[in-house]
Amino acid sequence: MRKPIHLSLGAIARGVMLCLLGALGPLAQAADSWPSRPLTLIVAFPPGGGADTVGRYYAERLSAVLGQPVVVDNKPGAGTALAAEAAARAPADGYTLSLATSGQLTVLPNLDPKLRFDPLKDFAPVAVVASIPNVIAVNDNLKVDSLPALIAAAKARPGAISYSSCGNGTLCHLTGELFKNQSGTDLLHVPYKGSAPAITALLGGEVDVAVDTLTILAPQINAGKVKGLAISSATRSPLLPNVPTGAEVGLPGFVASGWFGIVVPAATPPAVIERLSQAIEGIAAAPQTAQRFAQNGISVERSTPEGFAQLIRDDRARWKQVIDAAAIKIE
Repeated sequence: MRKPIHLSLGAIARGVMLCLLGALGPLAQAADSWPSRPLTLIVAFPPGGGADTVGRYYAERLSAVLGQPVVVDNKPGAGTALAAEAAARAPADGYTLSLATSGQLTVLPNLDPKLRFDPLKDFAPVAVVASIPNVIAVNDNLKVDSLPALIAAAKARPGAISYSSCGNGTLCHLTGELFKNQSGTDLLHVPYKGSAPAITALLGGEVDVAVDTLTILAPQINAGKVKGLAISSATRSPLLPNVPTGAEVGLPGFVASGWFGIVVPAATPPAVIERLSQAIEGIAAAPQTAQRFAQNGISVERSTPEGFAQLIRDDRARWKQVIDAAAIKIE
């Protein structure tokens, strides 16, 4: 008969600690040597535009901080789903980053049940890096000069006043529907394939109102071609100092900005995510970042990985309410 083995609590504790160190050893070594080769940043839009501006800026700055090139890989298509699928399938080794959008992570899941990626399970959030609010603008044909006046006109003629968006199911569209919900109005939605034709329609009088990003509408408003009635942010923009926020004109809940954030494949080592988060925080805190983005109507955002994860959950639930209320569907 074997003699019973008696272990002291100290011996057990040392054994557990050795096991933990053995399990964490490879992760720690991976974090210590990371990055040892170039990284890729997937951007879901073609070169040019707000997303590409943000992506290339952070790629350049991260290259300097991490000591390895960060190459931008533009993958437009399928309403940003193509880029998301590529990022979700990439090895979780810290060498593939994705510039995810609010539409990609919080809107698409509510519109397309057949998505081949799960925003909550396939990605690990690193940091929110930027945001762009939307603006409500009207042409001269409508003869209104304030948001309360637009609301009054819309209530007097339900369904008669039209607004353009940059596409069905986009944040431009959802911001328009959010406005309708909060103001109790009924505007006719006219979707276009992108911002350029949507704004052209406003300028040409094909529609009465447009809902689009600050980046797109600020030049038209400042040139006097259309009138800005409200911006969907908590504070006014330096690009449009005379355009009030929703709260200033009676709609305190009219806050809706499209944001951009860095995510990585879900199983990426936590130590790598932490180092990335710290690098991004340093870039976001630099004064030149805000100065660079402000030229395009882009605001710098800062967050922890945990804060970013909560934002995704909150926005996904919020946009679901808007989508369900408007019965929005995409083909």
